Amino acid sequence: MITIKRALYMLAVIAVVLGIYGFGSRLLFGERDVNYGSYVNWGLWVAMYLFFAGMAAGSFMVASLDYLFDVALFRNTGKYALWASAVTLPGALILIGFDLGHMERIWKVYLQPNFTSLLAQLVWSYSTFLVVSTVALILAIRGRRTALKPVMAVGLAIAIFVSGGVGALLGVNAARVSFQNAMLPAQFPVLNLASGIALLLVMVGFFGVLADAERRTRLVRLLSLTLVVLLGVKAYFLWVDYSQALYGQTQEAVAVAGQVLFGPYAWAFWIVQLGLGVVMPAMVLLVPSTSRRAPLAGLMGVFVLVGLAVGRTSIIFPALAFPEFDGLTDAFTGPHLGLDYTPSLMEWSVTIGVLGLSTLAYLVGTDRLPLFSKSPEVAR
Repeated sequence: MITIKRALYMLAVIAVVLGIYGFGSRLLFGERDVNYGSYVNWGLWVAMYLFFAGMAAGSFMVASLDYLFDVALFRNTGKYALWASAVTLPGALILIGFDLGHMERIWKVYLQPNFTSLLAQLVWSYSTFLVVSTVALILAIRGRRTALKPVMAVGLAIAIFVSGGVGALLGVNAARVSFQNAMLPAQFPVLNLASGIALLLVMVGFFGVLADAERRTRLVRLLSLTLVVLLGVKAYFLWVDYSQALYGQTQEAVAVAGQVLFGPYAWAFWIVQLGLGVVMPAMVLLVPSTSRRAPLAGLMGVFVLVGLAVGRTSIIFPALAFPEFDGLTDAFTGPHLGLDYTPSLMEWSVTIGVLGLSTLAYLVGTDRLPLFSKSPEVAR
């Protein structure tokens, strides 16, 4: 019989194999085979970096409920959330690293940083977050809960900072009116927390994280209601974003909103992001009996994650579909000098490969790491 975990192992391996082409192309031929360029300078990788980094930060926030705040209902779930954070953050860094035109110059931001730059602040913050997450994981493996608490406190602060920092990085982009939204730094921590809650719901629903059926039912109910609240907040943010854009009548903001609501991205917004990622999960998770059907709740968690991933593309793609000034696209033409962006096969290959690597790392870790094979930790 093929279990869910075994099926995921097979899918993860297939995804890694499919990613070989993209990784090879990017490392050997640079950005030759991508469809973004000088005008559309961000594409699928940046959108998925936002998604993977969001899962990493959100999962760390969720892990703090066990390891920092000692919430009894979350006891023994922190290790799963912490490991999820540990495997998704490198995926995010691979994606944003591949988006760099000259990856070999990354050393400059460490040795010649300009800390007045939000980008430099984020690079250093994510690097620190990776170190703190690694230390937290080592302490969790050794069962040292007392020593783990201050590390989790620092990590939680950094997770919140990098979440808001991404929104700030977009919001201060003066060349893109649609990005200039003071709500963005507030939105991303909420969306990232929703990612972490949804991911834990998937783990509880499909992987038998908790053996105690009664406690699992109560946890699923709490996660479900929390996720519904966060989805409601997300829906409010979307209403604020697009209603203000349309009401303000700023030409570029109206054009971008039109692309999302009524244009080529409408199907992704209405059907996937709202329908599949908000409305359906909210309706199912609000039903009390869903708490006793953990796999169904886990499936709703998957739908929420898909909706959040598509939501990141709705932030990036439409905003870059318009020239920064009139006549730009007529002045220069050629490869990578257009505004019609669709991710290339190579971009999809890299993204699928990163998803496969993160999934495979999570599965192998939960099967092999001593953190998951021993009895619950004893504080030392």
